[in-house]
Amino acid sequence: MFHIDQRSLRFRLLAWLGGVALLVVGLTWLLHGVFLQNLAKDFLGERLKREADHAVAQLEQDRLAVPASLASLSQRYQVFHHLYVLRLDGVISASNPEWQRQLAPLLNDEDNALIEVERGEHHLLVYRSHFEWQDVSGVLLIGEDFSQVETGLATLHWWVGGIAAVLLTVLVTLNMVAVNRGLRPLWQLRRQLQALQAGERQRLSLTAPAELDALVAQLNRFMDDIDLRLQRSRESVANLSHALKTPLAAITQVLRGGRPIDDSRRQKLLLRIEDINTQLDAELRRSRIAGPHAGRMTHLARDSKRLVEMFRSLYPQQTFQLTQAIDTRDQVPIDAHDFSEMLGIVLDNAGKWASEEVRCHVSVSPESLTLMVDDDGLGVSESDMTRLGERGTRLDERQPGYGLGLAILAQLVARYGGNHHFERSPLGGLRVVTTLPLTTATSA
Repeated sequence: MFHIDQRSLRFRLLAWLGGVALLVVGLTWLLHGVFLQNLAKDFLGERLKREADHAVAQLEQDRLAVPASLASLSQRYQVFHHLYVLRLDGVISASNPEWQRQLAPLLNDEDNALIEVERGEHHLLVYRSHFEWQDVSGVLLIGEDFSQVETGLATLHWWVGGIAAVLLTVLVTLNMVAVNRGLRPLWQLRRQLQALQAGERQRLSLTAPAELDALVAQLNRFMDDIDLRLQRSRESVANLSHALKTPLAAITQVLRGGRPIDDSRRQKLLLRIEDINTQLDAELRRSRIAGPHAGRMTHLARDSKRLVEMFRSLYPQQTFQLTQAIDTRDQVPIDAHDFSEMLGIVLDNAGKWASEEVRCHVSVSPESLTLMVDDDGLGVSESDMTRLGERGTRLDERQPGYGLGLAILAQLVARYGGNHHFERSPLGGLRVVTTLPLTTATSA
């Protein structure tokens, strides 16, 4: 059974275009009838006026007696289906006595005018003309039966209506062809989505109109993001499997052994378990990375102040200073958790190694977001700068940690297409500068 989906874009376009075409054609046809009839009336009225002027001029020129002149005019008017009624010096004469009785009341008005008269089946156009002839005032009515003209106009109007119906059919057909051709990229997109769902293709690739470019690009970015998260999940599982294999084997061996667990062996077990917990926590933090296409925003002023306040409570012996150059743009297209993770890693690292002071500066421009954190600690030698951020690398064992924070920072920054670098701080310690582009995320 034929089914019409009223939610279909094709049905809506055809309905609107067909409705508009029907309205325009129908309104044009109705206006054609009105304008055609008015045009015919104006044309006949002008012709009747000229004939009235001609009849009066002939009367003055021929200098004939009125009855003789009217007899000559009457024969001519009857040939052209015209009629006349004349009042001259109080005497009324007409080309037809019947019309004399019906039109005589029109002789009493004073102005020259075109008058419509309805008499039964007849529809008359009558022009009234006042004139002077041999010092005598007269009124001449010249009329024509407009019914025959209306019959011809009606026939012409219906012919035009038939042609308009044919044109409407052609227009609707052309609309259907145009809509089908215009929606072809959407049908191609639907087929590619079905193929994508079936695993027959990896990405969308079609020649789409400019209005669909952003949609296709966004869908491809989402699929890239899904593939990246899947790859990251697989790498996380592989990393966990590799990292936990050795400590779990050692713990299992100790627990299965018959030797008693003394304090030394218990301490080693605790270290192994802490390593496992650290690995799990690091992979959990990586799994929470949303990326630049998550559609979420960060409130820079609010989130930066909240993080700084938190680290002030964690490191009360250090002074944390926050400066911002945000201007009017407080929201940026970066996931709030990702922003807190990036800034938190750097602030935590600065809080561990600072002697007294940590400075954090947040600045944003139309193109990028920059986070700059300085501390007044001992700093890092130039030779060790390149090793910062390597997974599991700890340049100083005096502070607790596992060397994973800056590695996670590097992954986060790379996920957003940004960059970060380390340099000597004016305070004497380490400066970490992180720059994240905003134009790509905004356009996405």
